[in-house]
Amino acid sequence: MRVPTRNWAMSDSPAMSNASRHEYLQALGIQRWVPRDASMADADTEEGVETCAGQQSWEALELAVSGCTKCELHTSRTQTVFGTGDRQADWMIIGEAPGADEDRQGEPFVGRAGLLLNEMLFAAGYQRAEVYIANILKCRPPSNRDPSAGEMACCEPWLQQQIAWIQPKLILAVGRIAAHGLLQTTTPVGRLRGSVHHYGEAEIPLIVTYHPAYLVRSPLEKRKVWEDLQFAQSVYKQRLAG
Repeated sequence: MRVPTRNWAMSDSPAMSNASRHEYLQALGIQRWVPRDASMADADTEEGVETCAGQQSWEALELAVSGCTKCELHTSRTQTVFGTGDRQADWMIIGEAPGADEDRQGEPFVGRAGLLLNEMLFAAGYQRAEVYIANILKCRPPSNRDPSAGEMACCEPWLQQQIAWIQPKLILAVGRIAAHGLLQTTTPVGRLRGSVHHYGEAEIPLIVTYHPAYLVRSPLEKRKVWEDLQFAQSVYKQRLAG
């Protein structure tokens, strides 16, 4: 199942256009990216995703995110939650939206859910610093409510940019909001598990699993997450084998 890059925007949502995103990032000194993998050279540049590796480009993108006012969430956030980890990681973990702890600390997956995610990664053979962790949203929705379609549309360019630069070999979508946003579906997580989905023109393998916060409430479901991680490892090894 290949899923194209989604446009979450509703007719009245303030989503950033491709042209304005291009102009905005270019003004910050972010140039177009040359793929490290020639097989990705055919990716659709009409989408407006600026792709370039380098410390200055990452710093410029993080600065742009920190100053984003494209939706009303900027009025209630303490700070944005950009992402953390290895920017050349093979695995990219994408969660839902920042919670109260993340909003205070500016880092995704902290607190009890973060500790459990670290355990999940360790079970899969990874340290937290060996993967890249981001969220569908960069700002916390008030009272941890579900993000709206318009809010996700405003954050979509930032996440697209991170994925384009990292070029992960596997995406692990953690939780319902992340899975639904990335795969453009409303199918329950339980039915999305156990299948290989694909994200974007690069057809990055995407595996769905439960959110650590759900496991805190339902610890008996940890076995299912272990199965998902084993499955993800199998898919990852198959991709490495070519």
